[in-house]
Amino acid sequence: MSELWFEPTPDERALLGALGSFLTDRVVPTATERDAAGAFPHDLVRELGELGVFGLQVPEAYGGLGLPTRTAARILEEIGWADGSLGLTVASHNSLATGHLLLDASEEQKQRYLPKMASGEWLGAWGLTEPGAGSDAAALKTRAEEAEGGWVLNGTKQFITQGSVAGVYVINARTDPAPEGKPHRGISTFVFPAGTPGLTIGRKEDKLGLRSSDTAQLIFEDLRLPADALVGQRGRGFYTVLRVLDGGRVGIAALSVGLGRAALEFAARYAGERRQFGRPIGRFEGVGFQLAQMSTDLEAARMLYLKAAELKDAGRDYTLAAAQAKLFASEVATRAADAAIQILGGYGYIKDYPVERYWRDVRLMRIGEGTSEILKLVIAKRVLEQYR
Repeated sequence: MSELWFEPTPDERALLGALGSFLTDRVVPTATERDAAGAFPHDLVRELGELGVFGLQVPEAYGGLGLPTRTAARILEEIGWADGSLGLTVASHNSLATGHLLLDASEEQKQRYLPKMASGEWLGAWGLTEPGAGSDAAALKTRAEEAEGGWVLNGTKQFITQGSVAGVYVINARTDPAPEGKPHRGISTFVFPAGTPGLTIGRKEDKLGLRSSDTAQLIFEDLRLPADALVGQRGRGFYTVLRVLDGGRVGIAALSVGLGRAALEFAARYAGERRQFGRPIGRFEGVGFQLAQMSTDLEAARMLYLKAAELKDAGRDYTLAAAQAKLFASEVATRAADAAIQILGGYGYIKDYPVERYWRDVRLMRIGEGTSEILKLVIAKRVLEQYR
């Protein structure tokens, strides 16, 4: 019998099986402890690096696994199920920092950075967001000016994942004035290693959720870069940024499904064991219907991210599919985590059980890589174009 398109392939099953054993043995048991401490898991990052998860789509020639997007997304779902913080670390490294270099870096840049990024020796931090430029990403104020055959970078980046633990930074900055009405022009991208003079790590954020992932402010003060630190074409970086965000949205959709799945599994087991009025609470419609909705929503979300991944792998336009997948998956995963708390009642609200952590972790999924509101604008624009 042939494989159905939405089922894991034999190769995917083998990868997910090996990864699942590691996650169950090494990651899940200590996730709550790491969350409470807000401690970045350097040891687990090293071990995951040995499994190849920091080079999911990096070609084998640069030391990566060279996986298709659909397989990489399934892996992100699995890691998200185990620990949202670790899932965000892996997703942002692969989709954003590494993803940008795969799209636009020169051969020399790829040879210099990708092998160490694929092994996990160097985590990547991708800098777009600024204190005054969130959803309006093209309004960034960080500037890179030509000087002495190179560049001088000044500005501040905000909410940068891996900001204080990265080995390499991929930073978007304005190099040229934007023509009137076209703010996305004149933005360029630069890559440089940690330790470059002029880089200061600012405040490390104390977050609601995903507390053992690293989020920090980056401050650039006369940071000097050689001419070959420029990634891609001068002034054309924002076009690549949009493509990077498309890929990132597939990853966040998969991560959302993983978090929602963790909430569903815990709530379902609890509902099968917890007895009130003489029977398991899952037998009551008020609880059972919630579980049914959670399961259906998450299954549909998985189909959406797999569709987007398949389109990307086929080289077709997947901007709409990625936006739909990320919007839907993040919304239903948030509802699933909230429903899990409701099913557990008072026990869901205390830290003895992990569902409150799932709720805190999943809340970022509706914000990062494009808020739900921005994604609706993207989708609406495509729908209007489709039916005009």
